Amino acid sequence: MKTTCQVAVIGGGVVGCSVLYHLTKLGWSDVMLLERSELTSGSTWHAAGGFHTLNGDTNMAALQGYTIRLYKELEEITGMSCGLHHVGGITLADNQDRFDMLLAERAKHRFMGLETEIVGPDEIKKIAPITNTDGIIGALYDPLDGHLDPSGTTHAYAKAAKMGGATIETHCMVRETNQRPDGTWDVVTDKGTIHAEHIVNAGGLWAREVGAMAGIYFPLHPMEHQYLVTDNIPEIEAIIDAGGEHPHVMDPAGESYLRQEGRGLCIGFYEQPCKPWAVDGTPWEFGHELLPDDFDKITDSIEFAYRRFPVLAEAGVKSVIHGPFTFAPDGNPLVGPVPGVRNYWSACGVMAGFSQGGGVGLTLAQWMIEGEPERDVFAMDVARFGDWITPGYTRPKVIENYQKRFSVAYPNEELPAARPNRTTPMYDIFSDLGAVWGQQYGLEVPNYFAQEGEPTYETPSFRRSDAFAATGREVRAVREGVGINEVHNFGKYLVTGPRARAWLDRIMAGRIPAPGRLSLTPMLSPKGKLIGDFTVSCLGEEEFQLTASYGAQNFHMRWFQQHQQDGVTVENISDKRNGFQIAGPKAREVLAACTREDVSDMRFMDVRRMVVGMTDCIVQRVSYTGDLGFEIYCDPMAQRQLWWTLWQAGQPHGVVPFGMRAMMSLRLDKFFGSWMREFSPDYTPAETGLDRFIAFNKPADFIGRAAAEAERATGPARRLVAFEVDADDADVNAYEPIWLDGKVVGFCTSGGYSHHTGKSIAMGFLPTDRIADGLQVEIEILGQMRKARVLSTPPFDADGARMRG
Repeated sequence: MKTTCQVAVIGGGVVGCSVLYHLTKLGWSDVMLLERSELTSGSTWHAAGGFHTLNGDTNMAALQGYTIRLYKELEEITGMSCGLHHVGGITLADNQDRFDMLLAERAKHRFMGLETEIVGPDEIKKIAPITNTDGIIGALYDPLDGHLDPSGTTHAYAKAAKMGGATIETHCMVRETNQRPDGTWDVVTDKGTIHAEHIVNAGGLWAREVGAMAGIYFPLHPMEHQYLVTDNIPEIEAIIDAGGEHPHVMDPAGESYLRQEGRGLCIGFYEQPCKPWAVDGTPWEFGHELLPDDFDKITDSIEFAYRRFPVLAEAGVKSVIHGPFTFAPDGNPLVGPVPGVRNYWSACGVMAGFSQGGGVGLTLAQWMIEGEPERDVFAMDVARFGDWITPGYTRPKVIENYQKRFSVAYPNEELPAARPNRTTPMYDIFSDLGAVWGQQYGLEVPNYFAQEGEPTYETPSFRRSDAFAATGREVRAVREGVGINEVHNFGKYLVTGPRARAWLDRIMAGRIPAPGRLSLTPMLSPKGKLIGDFTVSCLGEEEFQLTASYGAQNFHMRWFQQHQQDGVTVENISDKRNGFQIAGPKAREVLAACTREDVSDMRFMDVRRMVVGMTDCIVQRVSYTGDLGFEIYCDPMAQRQLWWTLWQAGQPHGVVPFGMRAMMSLRLDKFFGSWMREFSPDYTPAETGLDRFIAFNKPADFIGRAAAEAERATGPARRLVAFEVDADDADVNAYEPIWLDGKVVGFCTSGGYSHHTGKSIAMGFLPTDRIADGLQVEIEILGQMRKARVLSTPPFDADGARMRG
């Protein structure tokens, strides 16, 4: 056995073999895979083997499309069969909400180049003749759906990797992973020790145990999952005899997926009375076993399936496959460099291995070899969860995700499991004021404040929700008087030390401000993609506060740590510094009433330390509402006192608390972008307009400079613009296609209702050469073409007089 390698991949399932293959495909051949038993042991061997492109995240859907297209390439490379059956598939909708979701997904597919289509009950009967369409409104048909041979596909990945120079060691049990001072790893196995530059944890059912060897907790949990294979069914035999094959059918109402298996059917369930498995750890001796049959938990599911697919009622059961699969709390994989640990990579939690495994392997190989993936993969980035996550949180969230596997995914839905978890000192005060809570990164965040007689739960919907009236009230309060909300959902970082300014000049593309001032700046990857949009506040020559998206803390801290240098200390203070934002035309009067400091001369983008009431604070003259406003930061221990000071001073001015629903409406009035909507690693600063904040004249060779300058010279092919939309009861959410001259030419990034203007506003990308003020386009919202026109001027405070005054 080899004793050194560049990469040691731990785990020989479909994901581990995909990672190994893609590393060789992109040029690294000194790579090896370590498998404790045989390839496919664990979850891979008993997988149903289905694949599909449908995913609520467009980049995940694109990676699933890549995975499906890859299988023919593997067959050509290796001469092995993956057992491909491209039979197509339909997803049924039995109510309007499910149908709305399919309409929204179909719209996304238009600009992604996926050839899906909406079909009605009559067409469903032709495509999937065993389906009882009573009560069915329609379905989404995807010709790429299909299934394959799990074992054959995994071995094809393995053979292709070995053809590229990779080594595979089976029956090689990893006992320890120990890091050397230089960041490389000693992988101790029962066959000897391997010195590896990098480790990839593709441990599947054992990913938690493999991670624990390095002191890493992966938020994963296995769930029991059961599917049945029937005896021969005459209706299926008739289709086969006619030269056909029955397509896949996903029936969300019945929590089931169905496909042809031989001359019968295979049907699996995501049942409500589901069961977590191996709560305290996966036994090492487990591998090729199945779990005991458990028909009790799927009794209701089977009865529903008999009604939807009557042929099942007459069919005998040939076999029952009941085995564990591993899930993350949100159902997406955990992929990428593990924050805080050098040269340790994750390829875990890939529950849909034959839909996602190829994309996961490609993404991780690009990340390791090229320094970053080609597309935004935050939806499966291991950094999307924070250090606060525990097994006690993971388990109920995984159960919830399993139960909602086939549920409607609403854009405004707030899932209840494991909540409330993390709260600020304001939780009870805001609750008493009627807060209707959402969550971000495990933290409770007020979405809006309900008054007496208003719903205290926002009903999930693709259309304007029952939070509409409350949101409008809060928006008007800010624009006409003064509103207050918490700044807890900002990520905050303290950068200190004698080289802090020089370090920030290299990390950030924008200007680093002078003491007492702040600046807005993008943070770029080496390829010039956006990986952050920050406010940088200079509190002193060697002290800076950075603020950005709260949900990107681990993502951003990982980047900071990867570029750490002597003379600079970076601390995540997101939960150590809190406070409030006050915004609106009366905001200055409220602040002036709370401090002995003269705030009349505080300019836009100033930052000062001052005592507000009894509390030492950092006060910034800036507001994401686009209005006159201040951000006021303090020690969380003093936050309640600061609240009462501001709240009491605001009473003469009619101060109103406002939540995130109002914030997202207010920012549309100024065309302010939002992280992971308008700003993400999919986009560049020139495309999004953030290039205006790049300091091209500063001497520092900031990360991404060459790429940004190259794009500056040529100009981007597309740009972000704003639209006024002729909407009805549904506004743009994200990824709706934009039509011009009968063609899809762009897509939306976000949108909503501007309560200040009484108009529906959207933001999205158009080809640069087509953009003109007033350009008429159409935006497809839930299957309906809605007229829209390009806006060049924000509908609120277009000259910035109020924001800057």
